[in-house]
Amino acid sequence: MEELLDREVAQRYASWFRALADPTRVQIAELLARKREPMSVGQITAAVGMAQSTISQHLKILAEVRFVLVEASGNANLYRINENCLSCFPTAADVVMGRPVAAPGDTPC
Repeated sequence: MEELLDREVAQRYASWFRALADPTRVQIAELLARKREPMSVGQITAAVGMAQSTISQHLKILAEVRFVLVEASGNANLYRINENCLSCFPTAADVVMGRPVAAPGDTPC
């Protein structure tokens, strides 16, 4: 019998893919990954060109799965990409697509 991916790991990966299932969230994640510095909602809103409330909702979803980290700065929040996700997500995609990873059985991230 084939050994399946650990259920907990599969659930984590599924949450990541759900979080990135919206093109705006992909754009926000890409922007933060490219900038590699904390950005305010206003800066992200200006870059993406949508309403601040919409961007805030997308950031909330990305933060729930920890793709985006939130830092308090005075009475505002700054958002930055979670560097761990940048290194783990490609491995997750490889695992889901059945490609071998460095050490079978390892659960990255």
